[in-house]
Amino acid sequence: MFDDLDLSTLARRPGVKWSRAEPGVLPAWIAEMDFPPAPAVREALMRCVREDLGYPSWDGRPERIPLRAAFAERMRERHGWVLDPGHVREFTDINQGLQAVLRVATRPGDGVALHTPAYPPFLETVKGMERRPHPVPYVLQDEGWVFDTERLDRELADGGCRVLLLVNPHNPTGRVLRRQELETVAELARRHDLLVVSDEIHSDLVHSPHRHIPFASLSSETAARTVTLTSATKAFNVPGVRCAVAHVGPADVRAALAGPTHLYGEPNTFGVAATLAAWRDGDSWLSQLRAVLGRNAALVREELPCGIGYRVPEAGFLAWLDCRALDLPTDPHTFFLEKARVLLNDGRTFGPGGEGFVRLNFGTSPGLLRDILGRMREATA
Repeated sequence: MFDDLDLSTLARRPGVKWSRAEPGVLPAWIAEMDFPPAPAVREALMRCVREDLGYPSWDGRPERIPLRAAFAERMRERHGWVLDPGHVREFTDINQGLQAVLRVATRPGDGVALHTPAYPPFLETVKGMERRPHPVPYVLQDEGWVFDTERLDRELADGGCRVLLLVNPHNPTGRVLRRQELETVAELARRHDLLVVSDEIHSDLVHSPHRHIPFASLSSETAARTVTLTSATKAFNVPGVRCAVAHVGPADVRAALAGPTHLYGEPNTFGVAATLAAWRDGDSWLSQLRAVLGRNAALVREELPCGIGYRVPEAGFLAWLDCRALDLPTDPHTFFLEKARVLLNDGRTFGPGGEGFVRLNFGTSPGLLRDILGRMREATA
């Protein structure tokens, strides 16, 4: 399942990852893996096709959506976080969840602090909604990617920030924040009276010995000012089913999102079925996947071209590559597309700190990953 991917079959896929690459170009850009979904997920989707594609049982009655109880059960079992399922809401994806929260909890001109480099759609959302972004950069030190908490404190004090957008595990660096770091952030949020929006979509892909700690699980006070966004789509590789959940701790935000019922849509039958199957029956597959991703992360380290900086990510399947020392004739994204025929994410789209970087997706078979890295080596030889 993880090792036997056929290139010609992949190239015929109609989804954005492969269809956007020109013939002969190997795509390693968007955060979507090449592996087929877990068997339990595929079976759940086929069961929907075979049995019932009518209106779902929760139509117009969101309190009956089974994702709420399933999410609460998963958080309790995996992280010891006990939460009220009645505080959970559904969205089509993480981006819609963020936009809905910013719409009801902030106004144009309010500041949003976020760590950079940042997931490009988050930057686009903040700017497109006329909120003011306050970048807080991750910097590479001996212990890995870290951010300056004193600078964050200053940004929060001086910038008129209303919201802190926390991404943990972090995309694109793959950093998993430790408890002490999270507690420092929680104290800053309390001191500056911030709403925290915590994107934890990569939490199921944390690599040993690291451990994910839900931000809202730190304390009841922290949970009461935090909206946690997550989804099964990244870890179980079903982004097209468009299904995400949010634990909405602040009562005022929860009330603002409550109605009218169909304003933000309702999750579709496929999205709910896939998510339930993933969370309830997909963990064996997920364990196998993490082992493959761990080997692939090591393979990237071993076979990258000389001169590219790389820290093995603590979570996920994305490598944040520092190409600044290569002295390329153009930006690294364009260089590797034209010279290696490999499509990577352009680091500049990730905001401050992305110049000279590219993001490489290694969520594919080891054989195809070797082909990608081999092309990159040849281009820089």
